[in-house]
Amino acid sequence: MVAWRKSSHSDMSNAACVEVARLGYLVGVRDSKDPEGVPLGFTSQEFSGLLVRIKRGELALHPGC
Repeated sequence: MVAWRKSSHSDMSNAACVEVARLGYLVGVRDSKDPEGVPLGFTSQEFSGLLVRIKRGELALHPGC
């Protein structure tokens, strides 16, 4: 069983957020509105780079998550 997690900063009443989970050697990222959909898979290094870009404001993100 995969344990998907949302950020502690997410509004738990809002289902429109991303969830992450360890998927073997990859970090899985999925849309919480589509839990049966295919998740994106990132290596740990790729996922760390993604988080850095998000924190720097380099990516367009949807507000509220």
